[in-house]
Amino acid sequence: MRIPLEDDFGDILGKAQRGLNLPGERDPARLGLNASALRAIAAGTWYPNDPGAITGFAMFTTPFCGMTVNSYVVFDPATREAAAFDTGTDCTGMLALKVNLRQVFLTHIHGDHIADLVQLNLPAFVSAREPLTGTESFADDREFQIGSLRVQPRRTSGHTHGGTSYVVTGLARRLVFTGDALFAGSMGGAMVNYQEALRTNRESVFSLPANTVICPGHGPLTTVGEEQQHNPFFATPTKTACK
Repeated sequence: MRIPLEDDFGDILGKAQRGLNLPGERDPARLGLNASALRAIAAGTWYPNDPGAITGFAMFTTPFCGMTVNSYVVFDPATREAAAFDTGTDCTGMLALKVNLRQVFLTHIHGDHIADLVQLNLPAFVSAREPLTGTESFADDREFQIGSLRVQPRRTSGHTHGGTSYVVTGLARRLVFTGDALFAGSMGGAMVNYQEALRTNRESVFSLPANTVICPGHGPLTTVGEEQQHNPFFATPTKTACK
């Protein structure tokens, strides 16, 4: 069974309204949203294409308060050296993989993304902008390795102060783990700063090649190219007609 989109029409409108402080506004143009992309989500006619199996990549979806949350493992196929990205609410599936899990990278520290950090029992890394007791903080320009794979943190704050996406290269497809910064067809609620969330997503995620696979904290996998066309927040906004 496919994972449903994280947000529906009403969720998207609400996030834009709150972000722009325009309560009750429903005009996509005034909300900076792409109307055709929004209609497609409202009608249920768009869903991202499945990027297909990727050797060295595993996705886990666990329940959380009536919804689901995603976590991931990436490993070097040659050495089986591996790292997790967030924990979800149950890391049992991760621990069952026949890989050598060495570390976990946290996109942010909301409870559903770190709920099983104790059971995972790995060195954990989080942005210095959002420190967490028991983890190691890092500066935005630090890079990491998973065997021969490269992990590049990129700032995607706005949903939280320390929101971080991780770009992983070295597998058959480039991956970016976005946490709650970006979803298929939507984005995380901008609890800190809406304009910052839009800007850092554009700078850190939408600057990647179109075939980059986006691995979000909730909802299905997607790609940069899909979101450039179908995400109401990031596809070219509809212009208000002259009256």
